[in-house]
Formats: sequence, C-alpha cells, structure tokens
Amino acid sequence: MTRLLLIALLVSSTPASAIVIREDVEDSKYRISPSEFPALADMPGEGHGVLIAPEWIVTAAHAVTWQSEIRQVTVNGVARDVKRLLIHPGYKKPAQELLDQALATWDWTLFRAALSASDDIALIKLETPIMDVAPVPLNRSEREFNAIVEIIGKGATGRGDTGYQFSDPHRTDLRRAQNKITSAHGRWLCYSLDEPSEALPLEGGSGSGDSGGPVIVRSGGNGSLVGLTSWVDPQSMVRVPGRYGQISCNVRVSHYAAWIESVISEHPRTGANDSPKRSM
Repeated sequence: MTRLLLIALLVSSTPASAIVIREDVEDSKYRISPSEFPALADMPGEGHGVLIAPEWIVTAAHAVTWQSEIRQVTVNGVARDVKRLLIHPGYKKPAQELLDQALATWDWTLFRAALSASDDIALIKLETPIMDVAPVPLNRSEREFNAIVEIIGKGATGRGDTGYQFSDPHRTDLRRAQNKITSAHGRWLCYSLDEPSEALPLEGGSGSGDSGGPVIVRSGGNGSLVGLTSWVDPQSMVRVPGRYGQISCNVRVSHYAAWIESVISEHPRTGANDSPKRSM
C-alpha cells in the first residue's frame, strides 16, 4: 500500500493520530508509560502490533505490507528479529484508480467498500520467544457492541476540535484513550469520536501511525485484545482527519480467532522449513 494511500484513509499507520484527544482534557491524562502495556510491538518507522503468544505478534496487514520487508520489531524496548510474516489470504489492496477518483472528488463510497471487503490482518513469527512480556489474550466474545474499550498507540496526535495534519509526525508518545463500540459485525468493529458533551472522560480515537495497534476490552481488571486499529472512514473526515464525528474501524479479533490459531498451529517452534519469507 502506498504512503499516499495510508495517509489518505487509514486511521492508524497513516497508513490515524496517536490518539486524538478531547480539547478540554489535558494531554498528560492520556499519556502512559510503556510499562503499562509492554506487549505493544513497534513496527519500523510507524505502526504497531500486539504480542499474543511468546513467538507471535498480530498486526494489521496494511501496517506491514507498505514496507518491502520487516526484519525486526521492538517489544518492551528490545529489538526482536522476525522469522516469518504471514498475511491473511483475504487481504486486498484497493485499486489505485479508486484512490485517485476518491481524492479528486472526495466521494469515498467505492473505495470504502473495497476497504471493508478486505481482511486487514497479519501475523509475525519471531526468531526467539519473548519470555519477559506477558502475551495479551484474544477476545473471543462476539458481544462487542456498546463495549467500552481502550485504544493505545504512538502515532500522530491531535484534538477533536481541530483535527491534525497528514504531515504531522506519525510516531510520538504513548497514549491511551477510551471509546464505545458503535457497531460490530463480520470483519469490523467501529467507534465514533464524540463531542465532549457526549464523550467519555478520556474519549479519544486512533490516528496516523497507530495502525495495527491494540483495542482492549477489560473485564474484572483483565484486558483482552478485541480489535486492531485499521482505517478511518474518509467520508466522515470532511477532508480534515481527527475531527469530532470521525468514525474509526478496527479489525475484529473475534472474527479471526480461528485463523490466528490455525496459523500458529501450522508453524510450530523449531520448524526446519520455516524460512523467513512472506506468506499469503
């Protein structure tokens, strides 16, 4: 996926901002220490993933396919060598013609349809298991609608009243925000960035540079991975990303739990034929 494509539509690896925040809440209340979520994986340059097993990281496919290759990712401040990258076979890059038309007219209808029909998920197998960080369990419940979730990322940051610029830095400080899932079905779960009068205390949303980052749901204090930051509905941006009303859509982990488990079981540790190549 081209850089322009990432910038134009994807709410996270600008390919959406490191957490767009309320203008009436101090930014310091959104900032967190990396130690509060050590399972976050940083892709080279921008974009994220999440450690879900000692040797495995799950991410958005578009967060890794825009680069020629991924040799290392950083988890808990340590560079980790990549053994294998496995892209979901249903991942499809939207046609350049659709992007060109949408940018010219700001009618994103067909482009959005192409995005929603794609399986934007990938797995990264590491050379060496990570033993110093606890993996995040997958959410398997399909009752995500109306759930309060946490969005975590280091991408560009902005305020809901003004938004942000696509040219802003796509890797900043780690932030965490809240939101409520407004729709969940099939591949996707989505939420809206609401005005302060209707917002949660730490309302926020993802932005450019957050692709592949975690959306966490908590139960009894324990968190599980319910989604991965993927794309923002360009039609809701009114040409300025990060404004109130923006709708962000995320890879729905419960939909892909069986695929994730099947890939992991097919690529066990110490596989002699597990060469460092990309698989579709």
